[in-house]
Amino acid sequence: MAEIIAHSDDAAVTDQTCGICLEESKDPRNLPCGHSFCDGCLDEWRSRYGVEEEMRTKCPICRARIPPSKEMVNTLLFYRARKQQLEDENDTSSQHYRDTCHLLARSEKEVGADWDGVTVLQDNNGKPPVVMPDYIYMAIRKGDIRSVLRWINANRTEDRVNAISSAKWMSMPALCGATARDQLTLMTILLQLGADVDSRNSAGYTAISLMFARSELAEQGVSDRIRLLLSWGASFFPGDGSSREFSISRAREYCQHELVSLLESELGGRRCEIVSLTSQPELNGKTCVADEYLPDSNQYKVTLETKSKEVLVLSPDNLKRRDRTPEDCGYYIEFKNGRAIRHDFDSSEDCQAFVAALNRDETQPAVSEEAEARAERAAAELLAELGLDDSPHDVPTSDSRVKKSKKKKIGKKNKNK
Repeated sequence: MAEIIAHSDDAAVTDQTCGICLEESKDPRNLPCGHSFCDGCLDEWRSRYGVEEEMRTKCPICRARIPPSKEMVNTLLFYRARKQQLEDENDTSSQHYRDTCHLLARSEKEVGADWDGVTVLQDNNGKPPVVMPDYIYMAIRKGDIRSVLRWINANRTEDRVNAISSAKWMSMPALCGATARDQLTLMTILLQLGADVDSRNSAGYTAISLMFARSELAEQGVSDRIRLLLSWGASFFPGDGSSREFSISRAREYCQHELVSLLESELGGRRCEIVSLTSQPELNGKTCVADEYLPDSNQYKVTLETKSKEVLVLSPDNLKRRDRTPEDCGYYIEFKNGRAIRHDFDSSEDCQAFVAALNRDETQPAVSEEAEARAERAAAELLAELGLDDSPHDVPTSDSRVKKSKKKKIGKKNKNK
Protein backbone atom coordinates (compact mmCIF):
# COMPACT_ATOMS: atom_id res chain seq x y z
CA MET A 1 0.00 0.00 0.00
CA ALA A 2 1.44 3.36 -1.00
CA GLU A 3 1.59 5.98 1.72
CA ILE A 4 1.03 9.66 1.04
CA ILE A 5 2.19 12.21 3.57
CA ALA A 6 -0.84 14.21 4.52
CA HIS A 7 0.44 17.69 3.66
CA SER A 8 -0.92 19.88 0.89
CA ASP A 9 1.43 22.14 -1.07
CA ASP A 10 -1.03 25.01 -1.19
CA ALA A 11 -1.75 24.85 2.52
CA ALA A 12 1.74 24.51 3.98
CA VAL A 13 1.88 24.65 7.74
CA THR A 14 3.98 27.50 9.04
CA ASP A 15 2.38 28.01 12.44
CA GLN A 16 3.32 25.21 14.86
CA THR A 17 0.75 26.29 17.47
CA CYS A 18 -1.74 23.54 18.30
CA GLY A 19 -5.26 24.49 17.28
CA ILE A 20 -6.72 22.66 20.32
CA CYS A 21 -4.56 23.53 23.34
CA LEU A 22 -3.28 26.78 21.73
CA GLU A 23 0.28 26.04 22.87
CA GLU A 24 3.37 25.05 20.91
CA SER A 25 2.63 21.70 19.25
CA LYS A 26 4.17 18.66 20.90
CA ASP A 27 4.81 15.85 18.41
CA PRO A 28 2.80 17.86 15.84
CA ARG A 29 0.45 16.27 13.34
CA ASN A 30 -0.31 18.33 10.24
CA LEU A 31 -3.63 17.70 8.50
CA PRO A 32 -4.12 17.92 4.71
CA CYS A 33 -6.18 21.06 5.33
CA GLY A 34 -3.07 22.79 6.75
CA HIS A 35 -4.02 22.89 10.43
CA SER A 36 -1.61 21.52 13.03
CA PHE A 37 -2.31 19.84 16.37
CA CYS A 38 -0.40 18.03 19.11
CA ASP A 39 -0.47 14.28 18.58
CA GLY A 40 -2.04 13.82 22.02
CA CYS A 41 -4.62 16.57 21.50
CA LEU A 42 -5.65 15.07 18.18
CA ASP A 43 -6.05 11.64 19.78
CA GLU A 44 -8.22 13.18 22.50
CA TRP A 45 -10.33 14.96 19.91
CA ARG A 46 -10.89 11.65 18.13
CA SER A 47 -11.86 9.80 21.30
CA ARG A 48 -13.51 12.38 23.50
CA TYR A 49 -13.93 16.00 22.48
CA GLY A 50 -16.23 15.69 19.49
CA VAL A 51 -19.81 16.50 20.51
CA GLU A 52 -21.12 14.10 17.91
CA GLU A 53 -19.27 10.94 16.93
CA GLU A 54 -19.13 11.93 13.25
CA MET A 55 -17.31 15.16 14.19
CA ARG A 56 -14.43 13.28 15.79
CA THR A 57 -13.00 12.40 12.39
CA LYS A 58 -13.10 16.01 11.19
CA CYS A 59 -10.68 18.91 11.76
CA PRO A 60 -11.72 20.88 14.87
CA ILE A 61 -11.19 24.14 12.96
CA CYS A 62 -12.42 23.71 9.38
CA ARG A 63 -14.24 20.34 9.56
CA ALA A 64 -12.12 18.76 6.82
CA ARG A 65 -11.70 15.00 7.19
CA ILE A 66 -8.85 13.75 9.41
CA PRO A 67 -7.05 10.82 7.71
CA PRO A 68 -6.32 7.76 9.84
CA SER A 69 -2.89 7.56 11.44
CA LYS A 70 -0.24 5.10 10.32
CA GLU A 71 -0.80 3.16 13.55
CA MET A 72 -4.56 2.91 12.90
CA VAL A 73 -3.98 1.62 9.37
CA ASN A 74 -1.35 -0.89 10.53
CA THR A 75 -3.78 -2.20 13.14
CA LEU A 76 -6.52 -2.54 10.53
CA LEU A 77 -4.23 -4.46 8.16
CA PHE A 78 -2.99 -6.69 10.96
CA TYR A 79 -6.49 -7.80 12.01
CA ARG A 80 -7.56 -8.28 8.39
CA ALA A 81 -4.56 -10.54 7.79
CA ARG A 82 -5.13 -12.40 11.06
CA LYS A 83 -8.80 -13.00 10.24
CA GLN A 84 -7.88 -14.28 6.77
CA GLN A 85 -5.25 -16.61 8.24
CA LEU A 86 -7.75 -18.13 10.68
CA GLU A 87 -10.25 -18.60 7.87
CA ASP A 88 -7.60 -20.29 5.71
CA GLU A 89 -6.94 -22.64 8.63
CA ASN A 90 -10.69 -23.28 8.93
CA ASP A 91 -10.58 -21.98 12.50
CA THR A 92 -13.78 -19.92 12.45
CA SER A 93 -15.54 -21.33 15.51
CA SER A 94 -12.91 -20.50 18.13
CA GLN A 95 -12.99 -17.65 20.62
CA HIS A 96 -9.79 -16.35 19.03
CA TYR A 97 -11.59 -15.92 15.70
CA ARG A 98 -14.53 -14.16 17.35
CA ASP A 99 -12.16 -11.80 19.24
CA THR A 100 -10.30 -11.05 16.01
CA CYS A 101 -13.55 -10.21 14.19
CA HIS A 102 -14.57 -7.91 17.04
CA LEU A 103 -11.23 -6.10 17.02
CA LEU A 104 -11.30 -5.83 13.23
CA ALA A 105 -14.78 -4.28 13.33
CA ARG A 106 -13.62 -1.76 15.92
CA SER A 107 -10.53 -0.93 13.85
CA GLU A 108 -12.63 -0.44 10.70
CA LYS A 109 -14.90 1.91 12.61
CA GLU A 110 -11.93 3.97 13.83
CA VAL A 111 -10.48 4.26 10.33
CA GLY A 112 -13.87 5.10 8.89
CA ALA A 113 -15.85 3.70 5.97
CA ASP A 114 -15.04 6.76 3.84
CA TRP A 115 -11.26 6.29 4.03
CA ASP A 116 -9.73 6.40 0.54
CA GLY A 117 -7.43 3.46 1.30
CA VAL A 118 -4.28 5.48 0.59
CA THR A 119 -3.90 8.71 2.55
CA VAL A 120 -2.23 8.25 5.92
CA LEU A 121 -1.60 10.93 8.52
CA GLN A 122 2.05 10.97 9.45
CA ASP A 123 4.04 12.76 12.13
CA ASN A 124 6.80 15.26 11.46
CA ASN A 125 9.67 13.18 12.78
CA GLY A 126 10.85 12.58 9.22
CA LYS A 127 13.25 9.71 9.78
CA PRO A 128 11.46 6.36 10.03
CA PRO A 129 12.43 4.00 12.86
CA VAL A 130 14.96 1.23 12.31
CA VAL A 131 13.35 -2.17 11.68
CA MET A 132 15.17 -4.87 13.60
CA PRO A 133 15.80 -8.36 12.15
CA ASP A 134 13.40 -11.04 13.35
CA TYR A 135 16.20 -12.88 15.16
CA ILE A 136 16.84 -9.80 17.31
CA TYR A 137 13.16 -9.50 18.18
CA MET A 138 13.26 -13.17 19.22
CA ALA A 139 16.36 -12.42 21.32
CA ILE A 140 14.45 -9.61 23.06
CA ARG A 141 11.55 -11.93 23.83
CA LYS A 142 13.98 -14.51 25.28
CA GLY A 143 15.92 -11.93 27.29
CA ASP A 144 19.16 -12.61 25.41
CA ILE A 145 20.80 -9.38 26.54
CA ARG A 146 24.20 -10.17 25.02
CA SER A 147 22.80 -10.58 21.48
CA VAL A 148 20.57 -7.52 21.76
CA LEU A 149 23.37 -5.25 22.99
CA ARG A 150 25.80 -6.59 20.39
CA TRP A 151 23.31 -5.66 17.65
CA ILE A 152 22.56 -2.22 19.12
CA ASN A 153 26.26 -1.38 19.50
CA ALA A 154 27.18 -2.64 16.03
CA ASN A 155 25.93 0.61 14.47
CA ARG A 156 25.60 3.58 16.82
CA THR A 157 24.78 5.94 13.94
CA GLU A 158 21.31 4.35 13.91
CA ASP A 159 18.83 4.68 16.75
CA ARG A 160 18.70 0.93 17.25
CA VAL A 161 17.57 1.12 20.87
CA ASN A 162 14.25 2.47 19.52
CA ALA A 163 14.08 -0.04 16.67
CA ILE A 164 10.79 -1.77 15.93
CA SER A 165 10.00 -5.32 14.89
CA SER A 166 8.68 -6.21 11.45
CA ALA A 167 5.01 -5.59 10.69
CA LYS A 168 4.08 -9.23 11.31
CA TRP A 169 4.99 -8.63 14.97
CA MET A 170 2.91 -5.42 15.05
CA SER A 171 5.94 -3.09 14.68
CA MET A 172 6.77 -3.67 18.34
CA PRO A 173 9.40 -1.29 19.78
CA ALA A 174 12.27 -3.03 21.56
CA LEU A 175 11.12 -1.75 24.96
CA CYS A 176 7.55 -2.98 24.41
CA GLY A 177 8.88 -6.40 23.39
CA ALA A 178 11.01 -6.69 26.53
CA THR A 179 8.14 -5.46 28.73
CA ALA A 180 5.61 -7.90 27.34
CA ARG A 181 7.98 -10.82 27.98
CA ASP A 182 8.82 -9.91 31.61
CA GLN A 183 12.44 -8.99 30.85
CA LEU A 184 12.94 -6.47 33.68
CA THR A 185 16.74 -6.25 33.41
CA LEU A 186 16.65 -5.79 29.64
CA MET A 187 13.95 -3.12 30.05
CA THR A 188 16.20 -1.17 32.41
CA ILE A 189 19.22 -1.43 30.11
CA LEU A 190 17.20 -0.27 27.09
CA LEU A 191 15.87 2.73 29.04
CA GLN A 192 19.41 3.59 30.16
CA LEU A 193 20.46 3.56 26.50
CA GLY A 194 17.70 6.01 25.57
CA ALA A 195 14.64 3.92 24.70
CA ASP A 196 11.48 6.05 24.48
CA VAL A 197 9.29 4.93 27.38
CA ASP A 198 6.16 6.03 25.47
CA SER A 199 6.95 4.41 22.11
CA ARG A 200 3.98 2.58 20.59
CA ASN A 201 3.39 -0.54 18.56
CA SER A 202 1.23 -0.56 15.44
CA ALA A 203 -1.92 -0.91 17.54
CA GLY A 204 -1.03 2.26 19.45
CA TYR A 205 -0.11 0.53 22.72
CA THR A 206 2.82 1.70 24.83
CA ALA A 207 4.87 -0.52 27.13
CA ILE A 208 2.81 0.44 30.18
CA SER A 209 -0.56 0.03 28.45
CA LEU A 210 0.50 -3.49 27.38
CA MET A 211 0.82 -4.33 31.08
CA PHE A 212 -2.92 -3.96 31.57
CA ALA A 213 -3.88 -6.66 29.13
CA ARG A 214 -5.71 -9.53 30.83
CA SER A 215 -2.90 -12.01 30.24
CA GLU A 216 -0.27 -9.73 31.78
CA LEU A 217 -2.19 -8.79 34.94
CA ALA A 218 -2.52 -12.47 35.77
CA GLU A 219 1.28 -12.95 35.71
CA GLN A 220 3.88 -12.55 38.42
CA GLY A 221 6.18 -9.52 38.28
CA VAL A 222 3.75 -7.20 36.50
CA SER A 223 3.91 -4.71 39.39
CA ASP A 224 7.72 -4.46 39.13
CA ARG A 225 7.55 -3.71 35.42
CA ILE A 226 4.84 -1.08 35.87
CA ARG A 227 6.77 0.59 38.68
CA LEU A 228 9.92 0.66 36.56
CA LEU A 229 8.08 2.33 33.68
CA LEU A 230 6.41 4.85 36.00
CA SER A 231 9.78 5.85 37.48
CA TRP A 232 11.01 6.57 33.94
CA GLY A 233 8.04 8.84 33.28
CA ALA A 234 5.64 6.54 31.41
CA SER A 235 2.49 8.40 30.35
CA PHE A 236 -1.15 7.45 29.99
CA PHE A 237 -3.06 8.54 26.89
CA PRO A 238 -6.72 8.89 26.00
CA GLY A 239 -8.19 5.82 24.38
CA ASP A 240 -9.86 2.58 25.39
CA GLY A 241 -6.68 0.70 26.24
CA SER A 242 -4.21 3.48 27.08
CA SER A 243 -5.94 5.76 29.57
CA ARG A 244 -5.24 5.88 33.29
CA GLU A 245 -8.94 5.24 33.98
CA PHE A 246 -8.93 2.06 31.90
CA SER A 247 -5.74 0.84 33.59
CA ILE A 248 -7.20 1.41 37.06
CA SER A 249 -10.41 -0.38 36.08
CA ARG A 250 -8.51 -3.35 34.67
CA ALA A 251 -6.26 -3.57 37.77
CA ARG A 252 -9.33 -3.51 40.00
CA GLU A 253 -10.94 -6.25 37.91
CA TYR A 254 -7.93 -8.49 38.61
CA CYS A 255 -7.82 -7.57 42.30
CA GLN A 256 -4.49 -5.76 41.91
CA HIS A 257 -5.40 -3.39 44.74
CA GLU A 258 -1.81 -2.25 45.24
CA LEU A 259 -1.66 -1.09 41.62
CA VAL A 260 -5.06 0.61 41.90
CA SER A 261 -3.87 2.66 44.87
CA LEU A 262 -0.62 3.47 43.06
CA LEU A 263 -2.30 4.69 39.87
CA GLU A 264 -5.03 6.67 41.62
CA SER A 265 -2.41 8.91 43.29
CA GLU A 266 -0.54 11.65 41.43
CA LEU A 267 2.99 10.56 42.38
CA GLY A 268 2.46 6.84 42.94
CA GLY A 269 5.40 4.87 41.53
CA ARG A 270 7.11 8.03 40.33
CA ARG A 271 10.71 8.98 41.01
CA CYS A 272 10.82 12.26 42.96
CA GLU A 273 13.19 14.81 44.43
CA ILE A 274 12.78 15.79 48.08
CA VAL A 275 12.14 19.52 48.51
CA SER A 276 11.33 21.99 51.34
CA LEU A 277 11.81 19.39 54.07
CA THR A 278 12.51 21.50 57.18
CA SER A 279 12.68 18.59 59.63
CA GLN A 280 15.60 17.00 57.75
CA PRO A 281 17.06 19.68 55.48
CA GLU A 282 20.04 17.48 54.62
CA LEU A 283 17.67 15.32 52.54
CA ASN A 284 16.58 18.16 50.27
CA GLY A 285 17.77 17.44 46.74
CA LYS A 286 17.95 13.69 47.38
CA THR A 287 15.96 11.43 45.09
CA CYS A 288 13.48 8.74 46.08
CA VAL A 289 10.67 6.58 44.70
CA ALA A 290 7.08 6.98 45.91
CA ASP A 291 6.31 3.34 46.65
CA GLU A 292 2.91 3.69 48.28
CA TYR A 293 0.22 6.31 48.76
CA LEU A 294 -1.33 6.57 52.25
CA PRO A 295 -4.79 8.07 51.62
CA ASP A 296 -5.73 8.48 55.30
CA SER A 297 -2.90 10.96 55.87
CA ASN A 298 -2.43 12.13 52.26
CA GLN A 299 1.23 11.12 52.41
CA TYR A 300 3.59 8.84 50.50
CA LYS A 301 5.85 6.08 51.75
CA VAL A 302 9.08 6.62 49.82
CA THR A 303 12.40 4.81 49.52
CA LEU A 304 15.56 6.90 49.27
CA GLU A 305 17.85 6.21 46.32
CA THR A 306 20.86 5.56 48.51
CA LYS A 307 22.74 2.42 49.42
CA SER A 308 20.89 2.37 52.76
CA LYS A 309 17.44 2.36 51.03
CA GLU A 310 15.95 4.30 53.94
CA VAL A 311 12.13 4.43 53.99
CA LEU A 312 10.36 7.69 54.90
CA VAL A 313 6.81 9.02 54.98
CA LEU A 314 6.55 12.41 53.28
CA SER A 315 3.87 14.89 52.29
CA PRO A 316 3.19 15.60 48.58
CA ASP A 317 4.44 19.15 49.27
CA ASN A 318 7.89 17.68 49.94
CA LEU A 319 8.04 15.75 46.69
CA LYS A 320 8.74 17.01 43.20
CA ARG A 321 8.52 14.61 40.28
CA ARG A 322 11.92 13.87 38.73
CA ASP A 323 11.66 11.14 36.10
CA ARG A 324 14.67 8.98 35.39
CA THR A 325 16.68 9.83 32.29
CA PRO A 326 19.71 8.10 30.72
CA GLU A 327 21.91 10.83 32.24
CA ASP A 328 20.16 10.79 35.64
CA CYS A 329 18.92 7.25 36.24
CA GLY A 330 19.46 6.97 40.01
CA TYR A 331 21.04 3.52 39.81
CA TYR A 332 22.75 1.71 36.96
CA ILE A 333 22.55 -1.81 35.55
CA GLU A 334 25.81 -2.72 33.84
CA PHE A 335 26.01 -5.80 31.63
CA LYS A 336 29.56 -7.12 31.77
CA ASN A 337 31.04 -10.53 30.96
CA GLY A 338 27.60 -12.00 30.52
CA ARG A 339 26.35 -10.78 33.91
CA ALA A 340 24.07 -7.93 34.94
CA ILE A 341 25.59 -5.91 37.79
CA ARG A 342 23.55 -3.33 39.68
CA HIS A 343 25.33 -0.21 40.95
CA ASP A 344 23.70 1.80 43.73
CA PHE A 345 24.94 5.22 44.81
CA ASP A 346 24.59 7.56 47.77
CA SER A 347 23.50 10.46 45.58
CA SER A 348 22.17 11.12 42.10
CA GLU A 349 25.33 13.17 41.45
CA ASP A 350 27.48 10.08 42.05
CA CYS A 351 25.33 8.12 39.60
CA GLN A 352 25.56 10.88 36.99
CA ALA A 353 29.35 10.91 37.34
CA PHE A 354 29.44 7.14 36.89
CA VAL A 355 27.28 7.29 33.75
CA ALA A 356 29.30 10.19 32.33
CA ALA A 357 32.49 8.18 32.84
CA LEU A 358 31.00 5.17 31.06
CA ASN A 359 29.89 7.40 28.18
CA ARG A 360 33.48 8.65 27.85
CA ASP A 361 34.55 5.01 27.57
CA GLU A 362 36.45 5.24 30.83
CA THR A 363 36.90 2.06 32.81
CA GLN A 364 36.35 3.83 36.13
CA PRO A 365 33.98 6.64 37.12
CA ALA A 366 35.17 9.97 38.42
CA VAL A 367 36.58 9.47 41.93
CA SER A 368 35.53 11.45 44.97
CA GLU A 369 37.98 13.61 46.99
CA GLU A 370 37.95 11.01 49.78
CA ALA A 371 38.85 8.19 47.37
CA GLU A 372 41.54 10.36 45.81
CA ALA A 373 43.03 11.04 49.25
CA ARG A 374 43.05 7.32 50.04
CA ALA A 375 44.84 6.64 46.76
CA GLU A 376 47.46 9.30 47.54
CA ARG A 377 48.10 7.81 51.00
CA ALA A 378 48.46 4.32 49.53
CA ALA A 379 50.91 5.66 46.92
CA ALA A 380 52.92 7.45 49.61
CA GLU A 381 53.13 4.30 51.73
CA LEU A 382 54.30 2.30 48.72
CA LEU A 383 56.99 4.86 47.94
CA ALA A 384 58.12 4.83 51.56
CA GLU A 385 58.45 1.04 51.48
CA LEU A 386 60.55 1.33 48.33
CA GLY A 387 62.72 4.00 49.95
CA LEU A 388 61.81 6.55 47.29
CA ASP A 389 61.09 10.26 47.61
CA ASP A 390 57.37 10.71 48.33
CA SER A 391 57.32 14.47 47.86
CA PRO A 392 54.14 15.43 45.97
CA HIS A 393 56.11 18.14 44.17
CA ASP A 394 58.76 15.73 42.90
CA VAL A 395 56.94 12.62 41.70
CA PRO A 396 59.55 10.14 40.43
CA THR A 397 59.31 8.78 36.92
CA SER A 398 59.89 5.15 36.10
CA ASP A 399 63.43 6.01 34.92
CA SER A 400 64.35 7.83 38.13
CA ARG A 401 62.96 4.94 40.18
CA VAL A 402 65.20 2.52 38.28
CA LYS A 403 68.23 4.74 38.88
CA LYS A 404 67.46 5.07 42.61
CA SER A 405 66.94 1.33 42.83
CA LYS A 406 70.33 0.72 41.21
CA LYS A 407 72.03 3.20 43.57
CA LYS A 408 70.45 1.43 46.50
CA LYS A 409 71.77 -1.95 45.29
CA ILE A 410 75.27 -0.52 44.69
CA GLY A 411 75.28 0.94 48.22
CA LYS A 412 74.29 -2.40 49.59
CA LYS A 413 77.15 -4.15 47.74
CA ASN A 414 79.74 -1.61 49.00
CA LYS A 415 78.49 -2.12 52.53
CA ASN A 416 78.90 -5.89 52.22
CA LYS A 417 82.46 -5.41 51.02
